Amino acid sequence: MTLAVLAAALSCCGGHRQQAAERAGDTLAMTPCPRFEADSALDCIKAQCAFGPRVTGSAASKACGDWIVAEFTRRGCTVEEQQGEVTAWNGTKLTARNITARYRPEAKRRLMLCAHWDSRPWADNDDDETKHRTPVTAANDGASGVAVMLEIARLLQEDGKLGCGVDFVCFDAEDMGTPQWADDDPERETSTWCLGSQMWSERMKGQKEKPVFAVLFDMVGGYGATFSKESTSVRCAGDVVDKIWRTAGQIGYGHFFPARDGGSVEDDHVYVNRAGIPCADIIPYHEYGPSVFGPTWHTAGDTPERISTQVLEAVGQTVLQVLYNEQ
Repeated sequence: MTLAVLAAALSCCGGHRQQAAERAGDTLAMTPCPRFEADSALDCIKAQCAFGPRVTGSAASKACGDWIVAEFTRRGCTVEEQQGEVTAWNGTKLTARNITARYRPEAKRRLMLCAHWDSRPWADNDDDETKHRTPVTAANDGASGVAVMLEIARLLQEDGKLGCGVDFVCFDAEDMGTPQWADDDPERETSTWCLGSQMWSERMKGQKEKPVFAVLFDMVGGYGATFSKESTSVRCAGDVVDKIWRTAGQIGYGHFFPARDGGSVEDDHVYVNRAGIPCADIIPYHEYGPSVFGPTWHTAGDTPERISTQVLEAVGQTVLQVLYNEQ
């Protein structure tokens, strides 16, 4: 993803622009739900990172993608894949692989959780310039979102009480955007991020039956992370943002989800919204440091040792509760 407020981020599919009104003093009814196990999610992060950087089209990507399919299948989901050719910033043609795992595929009412599973090919934000062309391990920026989804899928299978269906979507080629060290046309950069979700969105636009709403996980395990209200999410999926932030506050994770504006980013949720599914992006906002996305963003330091189980728990438990409240 990129920090720029881009044209693609400024439009929403018609009918999903309404921002939820603030309801001071109002409370949501909380349906009992399982307890999110952050240590289990951390194990899933380590397992992904053990394959090495999962750069789109690489051998590590193929092996990890097969593992993701197997893990969702083991958790009782029906898995489908979408493969297609995408074009990287330098014109290279790559095969992107989106993975969709469906819990209770027979259910008509469906919700959607999503994350990207690829690794940034370049640690182009690292303080050490010698590492700028080295691929990122991507423990937080990629693996953390998939891990939260895998843990939620495991809990849904064990509990068996969620009435609606859930689509878990893993987007490929999100982090193929133009590297900072490249001398490239800035206009081209708008289309070189989120290539997998762009491909997925084009297919979904023609689908009549779609999930009621979606939540995107991006970098949801970094130490010190808090999650502000991303502007495109508020504009295109304000009611979803409201559900998440209010739920977090009621169940004790409000300090991870402060009620403040986090700016607008180019991320996979832009294209989910364009497909006609209101989608909120849970993405960190650091007020201080080298990047608003956190100190490990696009660096060689994005490793499992820099993951916080407290942050994983706050995000996972909050969204799990949101799912159960939709019974």
